Amino acid sequence: MFVDEVVMTIEAGSGGDGCMAYRREKYIPMGGPYGGNGGKGSDIIFKADGGLKTLIDLRYQKKIRGNNGSNGEGKNKNGSNSDDIVIKVPVGTTIRDNDTGSVIADLVKNNEEAVIAYGGRGGRGNVSLATRSNPCPSYAEKGEPGEVRNIKVELRMIADVGLVGMPSVGKSTILSMISNANPKIASYHFTTLSPNLGVVKTEGNTFVVADLPGLIEGASLGVGLGHKFLKHIERTKIIAHVIDMSGAEGRDPYEDYVTIREELGKFSSKLLSKPEIIIANKMDGVNAKNNLAIFTEKVDNKKIFEVTALINAGLDKVIYELAKMTKSIQREELYSSDVQESHVLYKFKAEKPFSIVKDKDVFVIKGDAVEKLFRMTNFNTEEAYERFSNKIRRMGIDDELEKMGIVEGDTVRIFDFEFEWRK
Repeated sequence: MFVDEVVMTIEAGSGGDGCMAYRREKYIPMGGPYGGNGGKGSDIIFKADGGLKTLIDLRYQKKIRGNNGSNGEGKNKNGSNSDDIVIKVPVGTTIRDNDTGSVIADLVKNNEEAVIAYGGRGGRGNVSLATRSNPCPSYAEKGEPGEVRNIKVELRMIADVGLVGMPSVGKSTILSMISNANPKIASYHFTTLSPNLGVVKTEGNTFVVADLPGLIEGASLGVGLGHKFLKHIERTKIIAHVIDMSGAEGRDPYEDYVTIREELGKFSSKLLSKPEIIIANKMDGVNAKNNLAIFTEKVDNKKIFEVTALINAGLDKVIYELAKMTKSIQREELYSSDVQESHVLYKFKAEKPFSIVKDKDVFVIKGDAVEKLFRMTNFNTEEAYERFSNKIRRMGIDDELEKMGIVEGDTVRIFDFEFEWRK
């Protein structure tokens, strides 16, 4: 089964909790803190594998979860880091953030990989939290939660040449004649239900040709089967229009060409600027020569090759031309300027790390920095609570609350937890 689009959720592993422990040994009075740090959670990594041709392995995986880091232990023992989760996908796979639509990664080379969700760092034990003013802290950090992302995984097959045209014009036959591919061939529409790839070898070059399911009018709007596979043309260097010049099914060859061009343009205007050739197939038909003469008058400055694919007539010239073109044309990167950094370590832009809204009589605090601090604080001691209060005070949250008119006894909410505010 050919699967080229999957929507799923990925959750990287959370960091292990830091340990709160004290050194208690004979003859060592006041031993001090002795709790180790937690280990890092596993990252979720996508890696391109040239041996895969479909996303079927991901189709039934609605969620992929990483492993958590190990907790720190006493005697200053740090928890172990979890191994990263590596997900193999075909070359040509794009990963988008399904919530924002931004491109996280575009894997176009074999073995290329990208971290899509980062695992949380381990919480610090009380050894690491000791300071000059507080040499023996009675608290430790929880592990940082791993990143959670809703993603859309899309496959756009890597091919140098894309064969496009109406159903039953001979695309699969051409592919079988010029390459090592064995696509299904029959005398009815939509024989090809998924893209087929074939490798064409010449003395000076080797290139890949894709036979794409037949397009019909309205394909860009979802009519027929072609709309599912138009995106696979985006990565090709060259578009080869296959035209049934015999008009055996009562269609006009020029109108077929115009219709296909219109559908390509509606899907993406960039497709119209790609180099193209025209393969005039079924030239053994009764009206083929006359139709070709009319077609040539209406189409200016296009490379047209007369072939009869069924008997392998004229295809040697097509192979020679495509080999020459694919060698000289560089492949364009679809998302080179659109790929977003999936993890930002430092922000140099001055901006508030929080927002506060008033919901009836409750002040609701939101923001990644605040929520991360809250998740990593273990509120099991008074000292840990004071540390949390001091940190959010330094962020400017107290000042902002006072500007909004908060008074002692009012309720402050972070996530589903509510606190009574005191100055």
